Amino acid sequence: MTSYRYPGEQIILALTLFLVLAVIAVTAVATLCGSALFVMVMLVVSFVLNRSHHNELIESAHPVTPQTEPALANLVGDCAARLQAGPVGTFVAPGNILNAYTFGLVKPQILVVYAGVFRIMDADELRFIIGHELGHVSLGHTWLNSLVGGMAGIPSPYLAAVVLYFAFRWWNRSCEYSADRAGLLACGKPEKAASALIKLAGGASALRSAQGWQQALHQIEAEDDHLENNLRAMLSTHPMTVRRLDALRRYAASPEYHRLQDQINHVHPI
Repeated sequence: MTSYRYPGEQIILALTLFLVLAVIAVTAVATLCGSALFVMVMLVVSFVLNRSHHNELIESAHPVTPQTEPALANLVGDCAARLQAGPVGTFVAPGNILNAYTFGLVKPQILVVYAGVFRIMDADELRFIIGHELGHVSLGHTWLNSLVGGMAGIPSPYLAAVVLYFAFRWWNRSCEYSADRAGLLACGKPEKAASALIKLAGGASALRSAQGWQQALHQIEAEDDHLENNLRAMLSTHPMTVRRLDALRRYAASPEYHRLQDQINHVHPI
């Protein structure tokens, strides 16, 4: 009943399928090569920007060395040893910003702490802040952020781009939880890790009075009570403070934390 098929139909179908598969294969290879090239370009751009930022820091911030800031240099060195972060260059940047960060694709990575942090943090809280940032270095987040960020920025269809964006933000937030654990291991005091996060979130107003501290705590505890905040958190690189505090409490109560803290303290006592 199919003998009326045109004699060349099946041959043409086979050739058509071959060409379709060939086009798909070539497109996939081209996309893969293009994506790899895009990532390489992003890494080169990141490297150039890192060097430029480093040069700007040298002009605007002051480096921390055993000669210029012996106490701070010792604190950073001790935290780096406890977390096996390797050598880092440390700078104190001017301004009242309550922030610290790391950058750099190659060692030594750079740790920058704003002067405002020193005005509101005690020594143990500062250990948590510095340990948090050195955790990013030790775990490879500092250079991976450039690589994964480049991959997330690969030109792609709209839906795929949205998926990559949210996936990258999801990874960013997981890195913050890991770095908080590093900060806790660096300072060794869960209550100081918590107070450092509260001060970062509440700012100077939280320190002016007991009422200001309680107000900051209330605002933090209410963060995840609103749908708007939960949706905004999905777009953020950092988890809500209330979730970071909760994650820290759970980790501080875990056998894993106590085992690792004892191991670190045995080699590098605070």
